[in-house]
Amino acid sequence: MIDPMTLITYVAIVLGFVFIPGPATLLTVARASSSGTRVGIATGAGIAAGDLVHTVLAIVGISAVIAASAVLFSIVKYLGAAYLVYLGVRAILEKTPLDPTSGALPVTAAKAFRQAVLAEVLNPKTALFFLAFLPQFVRPGNGSVAGQLAVLGVVFVLLGLLSTVVFALGAGSLGNFLRRNPTVLKWQGKFVGGVYCALGARLAFQER
Repeated sequence: MIDPMTLITYVAIVLGFVFIPGPATLLTVARASSSGTRVGIATGAGIAAGDLVHTVLAIVGISAVIAASAVLFSIVKYLGAAYLVYLGVRAILEKTPLDPTSGALPVTAAKAFRQAVLAEVLNPKTALFFLAFLPQFVRPGNGSVAGQLAVLGVVFVLLGLLSTVVFALGAGSLGNFLRRNPTVLKWQGKFVGGVYCALGARLAFQER
């Protein structure tokens, strides 16, 4: 349905986009460095799942409603910001075991996945990005518009997941080394919490 040249151009642009550090990268690195590679990858998978939801919303037109309604946009934006700040405050206040041999991690992979899904779904900027970006590569003459949007969305999700896995592997290896230091172990929760709070504040003050 999509001609090869358009798809190649799209992939090149998306690769450049997803490998530039942004909110998704920061969340993944924060989780991987504090809780291990597996949790970092789970966070990236959660973000990818959230982006799949936004792909579906873009296809069925719900994203257009969010874009058109200032009130609805603000509601979703502040819900997303509040959730990120909530996660940040919890991480800052949570006491982390100082025994590196205990095997305890600040968060499980399943929990990190759920949190990442919800945080990404509640980000209206992502919804607007999908609404504005994907249609630029759709050609009505190439067949079903919904089918083309679906392909473009899935490609974006897969490439985004690839980038977060790469960052998680790097940050997880570094985190394993750093966690041998009790001082780093003590402050890792505050680092993760600070990242979440900063992202929440950034989302809250963003304009449409």
